[in-house]
Amino acid sequence: MLATVKALYTHLADTGLAAGNPAALDRRRLGLAVPADSASGTVTLTTAQVRALYDTAAAPRRGAGPVDSARAAAVVALFTLGLRVGEICGLDRGDLHVTRGRRALRVRGKGGKTRVVYLHALAESAISDYLRARDAAEGSLPARRDRALVDSPLLRTRTGARYQRQAVWQLLRRLAEAGGPVLRDVASAMHPHALRHFYVTTAVEAGAQLVHVQADVGHSSVDTTEQVYNSAARDPQRSAVDLVGEVLGPPNSRSGSL
Repeated sequence: MLATVKALYTHLADTGLAAGNPAALDRRRLGLAVPADSASGTVTLTTAQVRALYDTAAAPRRGAGPVDSARAAAVVALFTLGLRVGEICGLDRGDLHVTRGRRALRVRGKGGKTRVVYLHALAESAISDYLRARDAAEGSLPARRDRALVDSPLLRTRTGARYQRQAVWQLLRRLAEAGGPVLRDVASAMHPHALRHFYVTTAVEAGAQLVHVQADVGHSSVDTTEQVYNSAARDPQRSAVDLVGEVLGPPNSRSGSL
């Protein structure tokens, strides 16, 4: 609640409607700050789980037409770029462009800062498929020939309205619940930050430099990026637990389960 009020007054101060930010308090002194060395409550998703979420989104579902499925797949694909839910909802079609020979998005982040986010192959395909399906259903002209399309929301509801945060949260939960055994254990904890954290942890463990990941996700400091990575659950392959398990030997067949 305090963070929400602080964000509101930050906006008012930036636009000159307030002289300062009365909610800019010391969170640590109030006991509201999470220690840097504590484990995050955000679930750490595996590559298989994120792929299952995407495949579930793209597959036909009861009550969902082709455009709905294509949009759901595009939503999941956008999250795999490390975007915030508000950034995704705020995207316009004109933000999709080509720069340095690569398809990319102009993303408006916190504090009104704009950054360029490049698309990997999965995201580019998912977004293209969604826009193609939407245009076919609406009988629209290509975006480059129709300015109204360029200025329209990238993600739209069936009625043409901009997709909202709550709708995104609900979509992710529905997809996780329908995703089968791979997603069963994380379905109740699925939320946008889990996918954003997936981007950070996967990129760092794949060898990306922290400063590059910081630029991708729009963190104001590389320390924030490092904290997100350090607070995530470690890759099981980086734990010695299996070595100890091998020393102990196989479990007794009569032992009960937890």
